[in-house]
Amino acid sequence: MEVSEEYLELLHRLRSRLGKAGIKSSTARLELPEPQIMWIGSKTIFRNYMDFPRLIRREPNRLLMFLAKELATAASLDGERAIFIGRKDKGSFSALLNRYMKDFVFCPVCGSPDTHIERAKRLQFMVCEACGARSSLRS
Repeated sequence: MEVSEEYLELLHRLRSRLGKAGIKSSTARLELPEPQIMWIGSKTIFRNYMDFPRLIRREPNRLLMFLAKELATAASLDGERAIFIGRKDKGSFSALLNRYMKDFVFCPVCGSPDTHIERAKRLQFMVCEACGARSSLRS
């Protein structure tokens, strides 16, 4: 299919009028807060832990298990905060939360954070509420 000269000229005119103002930079709709980490002895306290499962609409224990497994340490919930054995830095938590978001929250098809997890027998699927995609998850 050949594109007409008139169409190309109209397109060029439109782009020149819009300039850079018409092109929006892509910003994430779901922004996670900064992890608030403090140390007491050899324990790491994640003070605002419960903010994260609420924002991403996931079970707090699932996210805690993921973090504990990736940090290779024991962890427990204490009200609104999580306690990890050993001194862990804030950068580790930020990186792991971003990886969790990429693997278990954002839709691999459309990139929307509006997903939920469904279980079918022994398998888990991430179902996107925006595009309807159904993707299998690793355990």
